[in-house]
Amino acid sequence: MQNARSTSLRPHRVWLAALTAVVLGLPALSSPADAAGTLDRIRQSGKVRLGYRAEARPYAFRDEAGNAAGYSVALCELIASQIKSQLGLASLNEEWIPVPLEGRYGVLQEGSVDLLCGAETATLAKRKVVDFSIPIFPGGVGALLRSDSSLRLRYILTKGEAAYRPLWRASPAQVIQQQTFAVIPGTTSENWIDSRSAKLHLSIKILPVSGYDEGVRKVLDRSANVFFGDRAILLEAARRSASARELIVLDRHFTTEPVALVLPRGDEEFRLLVDGTLSRLFRSGDIQKTYSIWFGRYDDAAAMFFATYGLPE
Repeated sequence: MQNARSTSLRPHRVWLAALTAVVLGLPALSSPADAAGTLDRIRQSGKVRLGYRAEARPYAFRDEAGNAAGYSVALCELIASQIKSQLGLASLNEEWIPVPLEGRYGVLQEGSVDLLCGAETATLAKRKVVDFSIPIFPGGVGALLRSDSSLRLRYILTKGEAAYRPLWRASPAQVIQQQTFAVIPGTTSENWIDSRSAKLHLSIKILPVSGYDEGVRKVLDRSANVFFGDRAILLEAARRSASARELIVLDRHFTTEPVALVLPRGDEEFRLLVDGTLSRLFRSGDIQKTYSIWFGRYDDAAAMFFATYGLPE
């Protein structure tokens, strides 16, 4: 009798749970098809779709042959190999899909790609819509200027907030407000410069640019005095420029930001595979070869970074 009563209440409980989810803003009950995870889809299709930025060298870019290349791309290739092994697939097709900076998370959310392999900074705000792997590189905002830029401007940017305190004629604040700063909209560099200008009560001229190539061009043609962006990408962009001698990248990191791969939110099985693959690479020391190809000397700071973020079994 008790079992019959419990059975009769099940539809009511399911309806109540669904109503509660709607009221509280929680995910509604899903069908088995909706619940299929990334690895299930890859197993069924025999294909993994990897999104990458075409203009984020050395993390990810399209090479001269039209293929995906870069540090993040190399890590994603290793992850694809692990997927093939773990799923027991005879073969696995890797489909590399260039994604735009704007709307890149939407491409991941709608299932057009399974993993984003680029230069993404993990933040709390972004984790409301996507998930991140363990950090793969110690990123941060840097500044690119012309080599003939004023020594006073360089001094102010290098010294940071301490240089903003004096109030005499041609103070650091006045110098800064006379400059034009290029930045890519929707990036942490834009968020950082907005927060700094608000904190220091400065009215700063911002020049939005579509990407790193345009940002470098704006500095070279003097449309902008400084281009703020990921320091590793700025270094590579300056090095590859035909006008490399006319450009400098300051030594200073204005922020410290963990760069990570981007995954669908809530897919713990897939995230475990990604983090496990990266952790074993980091702990074994095999990351040194890949790191050195794209960032140069593997120093003590790099070794400490990977030792810190590689998770134990």
